[in-house]
Amino acid sequence: MSFKGDKTKQDIREKAYQLFAEKGFKDVTMKDICELTGLSRGGLYRHYESTEQIFLEIVNAFSNKQKSEVFSKIEQHIPATAILEELLSKYACEMINYQNSISLAVYEFYSNPAVSKENNSVKKQYEISKSTWIELINYGIGTKEFNSVNPESIFNVIIFAYQGVRMYSRLMKMDKDIPTQIINEHHFTTF
Repeated sequence: MSFKGDKTKQDIREKAYQLFAEKGFKDVTMKDICELTGLSRGGLYRHYESTEQIFLEIVNAFSNKQKSEVFSKIEQHIPATAILEELLSKYACEMINYQNSISLAVYEFYSNPAVSKENNSVKKQYEISKSTWIELINYGIGTKEFNSVNPESIFNVIIFAYQGVRMYSRLMKMDKDIPTQIINEHHFTTF
């Protein structure tokens, strides 16, 4: 695809993300995306066949970006604590920012019986995220920055607390100190 085509697809994903964050998944239509992007239906369909296809590209991009960033920092021998602090800081900001969360859209998309359970992208994203965190935790254990812990258990506590707060923040006003409390309690140097 040309540079212009790639740029158009990026713009579509960014605008669609806004819609998914605002409306969830089930209430977003290709027409909504056309209106927000200014593309004709033909212009949009030249790049994407459905809202599902756009949504899956958005979801896949998140985990792949995090994995790439973390692995790159490990290769550069950046201290594990610095990588961890950056990740947890991003998580804390995201937890309270429900206006920019697609957690509801993710739930709606994957709870739909029509979505193939064999091609469950949420499970794939979970596995990518888990492998990234386990690599980081093992790196920190290896450099003696982190105490010896069960990396998978630590990952599960962090990711499910993070996702739980993201979901609840859509349902009720969230105290801005909650993400900080969660992050501080799960800091690896205390284990």
